[in-house]
Amino acid sequence: MFDQQARLERVLARHPGAVVVEPVPGRPALIRRDEILVAGRDAGAAESLVRRWSDSRHDERAVTRLRLRAGAKVDVCELAARLSGEGLSAGGRRRRLSVSPNHLVQGQPMWWSGPADLPRPAPPVPAPEAAAARREVTVAILDTGLSPHPWYEDAEWYREQRGEAEEVLDADLDFELDAQAGHGTFVAGVVLRHAPTARLRARRVIGGDGVGDELDVIRALEWLAGWGRADVVNISLGCHTYDDRPSTVLSSAVAALGRRTVVVACAGNTAGDRPFWPAAMKPVIGVAALDGGDRAWFSNHGWWVDACAEGVDVTSTFVQFDGTRPPVDGLDPDRFDGYATWSGTSFAAPVVAGRIAGLAAAEGLGAADAADRVLDPVAQQALPDLGVIVGSGQETASERQFPTQSHPDMA
Repeated sequence: MFDQQARLERVLARHPGAVVVEPVPGRPALIRRDEILVAGRDAGAAESLVRRWSDSRHDERAVTRLRLRAGAKVDVCELAARLSGEGLSAGGRRRRLSVSPNHLVQGQPMWWSGPADLPRPAPPVPAPEAAAARREVTVAILDTGLSPHPWYEDAEWYREQRGEAEEVLDADLDFELDAQAGHGTFVAGVVLRHAPTARLRARRVIGGDGVGDELDVIRALEWLAGWGRADVVNISLGCHTYDDRPSTVLSSAVAALGRRTVVVACAGNTAGDRPFWPAAMKPVIGVAALDGGDRAWFSNHGWWVDACAEGVDVTSTFVQFDGTRPPVDGLDPDRFDGYATWSGTSFAAPVVAGRIAGLAAAEGLGAADAADRVLDPVAQQALPDLGVIVGSGQETASERQFPTQSHPDMA
């Protein structure tokens, strides 16, 4: 096991605006200090209620961020809960304000979410072979971005977004690969393994250290809703919330995508059943990780998990990087030549996203119909608290040439 407290301290040192809150003992969450998010339609009402503590207001398309004065020492969680209880009259009916603290979301390894171990260099594997497709399918990946890779660097969809989506590999300039750098590129390879004809659209919502916030995710979802061309959205990150309830602001952003878009998210790596968001949201397919036929030791589980897929020692596309560590017995532990092996629910989720996208493309289905087929509990085996098993049984030709690998040094 890794030192969780040390990891947490590094997150807080790197993000001085973040703070740990724990309204319920033993159920912590991370939020941005002195910030609350409000659905756009409720911004005016919320601002008037917090005027005495307000510092500034920042409006975006469908969400507003209210900053509070640090000197006011406001308990943001208590304030959000109180504001959520305030009612507005609309058409003779009353509805609650949509308000939330700005939770940090993470894919940062070894702490609350993200990969369950560190990536390890892997030898090259051939790109999956594209089969005939009856329609074009687009998979959006909200993650660290994409680095150039032989699997897709000449694809039109990648050239269109390369500059805006490229990953930052060493943001702190310490000559070492950042903890989460390469995560988005790895996820992309898993999707392509199962849906070789898919067009990918990357949006960078977390940094190379694996940390972003709820507002970053909402912005990306709003952009996708306006773009209107994403069939499947993969979110291999998430958070616990201060009250273990879904953020109503983030829920609204997910709902704005519409029923034609399928959202898949990782269940998290805390080895517990505490809801992990957005995976635990009803419209979202939450995905746990398997190790062979059993639950991976790190994987979350529970009533809110919809599906499970292999998430241990997965091999996929990765970045080009050579760190400072010396070779050991002829092997360089931090030289990556475009491929890696990694573990986590982060990499089980794109198996499900890829399966849905691949079926939709091959049979000309809508993404929602393809998801119903992939997750059919009658046709597929299911496990208690893990949902439908995805990826077992027959494999495609591309999957047979791209197997997972077993490593004895799994952390």
